Amino acid sequence: MRKSLLATAVATALAAPGPAVADAPQPPYTLTANVSVVTDYRFRGITQTFGEPAIQGGVDFAHSSGFYLGNWNSNVSETAGYPGGNLEMDFYGGWRRSWGDWGMDAGLYYYYYPGSNVAGAGAMGPLVNPHSTATNSGTVHNIEGYIAGSWKFLSLKYSRAFTDYFLVPDTKGTGYLDLSANYDLGGGWGVNGHVGHLTVHNFSEATYTDYRLGVTKDLGSGWTAAGSLIATNARDDCSAADVVTGGEPYCFSKPDGGGVKTYRGGKNAVVLSIGKTF
Repeated sequence: MRKSLLATAVATALAAPGPAVADAPQPPYTLTANVSVVTDYRFRGITQTFGEPAIQGGVDFAHSSGFYLGNWNSNVSETAGYPGGNLEMDFYGGWRRSWGDWGMDAGLYYYYYPGSNVAGAGAMGPLVNPHSTATNSGTVHNIEGYIAGSWKFLSLKYSRAFTDYFLVPDTKGTGYLDLSANYDLGGGWGVNGHVGHLTVHNFSEATYTDYRLGVTKDLGSGWTAAGSLIATNARDDCSAADVVTGGEPYCFSKPDGGGVKTYRGGKNAVVLSIGKTF
């Protein structure tokens, strides 16, 4: 490819009436930042903010060799399984490459929730595993490896937890399979779809499938607006008798005045967002 470009440049220079101007060399890396506001932060279909808005942002470094590093952050609710925590910090790195219509991506992802503190088996959200007598303690975190392949507008990604899944006891080896499509309609419009399946190791009640259908609009100058319909079949029936024993792991609750307010973590929802990339 480099030889073809050079030959084209030389031919153009010989044919041109004036001196040729060489293209500016491309830097070997890119550094970008992003910030957005969403009406509800959904992670794999499950709310992380008790159905309330979130402010999110991050930074990405990508090298021409294909290697990349990044950080992404969002506010969360402790009711989603992060006792005492209200911030999610993600750190990731990997390698990606494309060959025509085909591409691949592989790397590691580290989820960290500063300020959170789990004592014993935990007593909030999905931190209870009714099938385990083990206990965990400390700051909530999760380490996953992932590998993905893509063809044109389709992608398939598999992630696997190398630690207990977000500190839920005896769930190391939990896996998530993600099939996604992103199609450019032209004029700044795009549509996307997704189906994902989480298989929680040693905790069948926490296994579920999630779905998303969305639309995006490029507003120019780095701004993008998006809307998505999100659905899951997660067990989140807050009226079920086995909520306290972990049988309905995605029924979340928090104090509300003199009582308790509950929220179905995986219920159907429309999520709107607006963001900017720098």
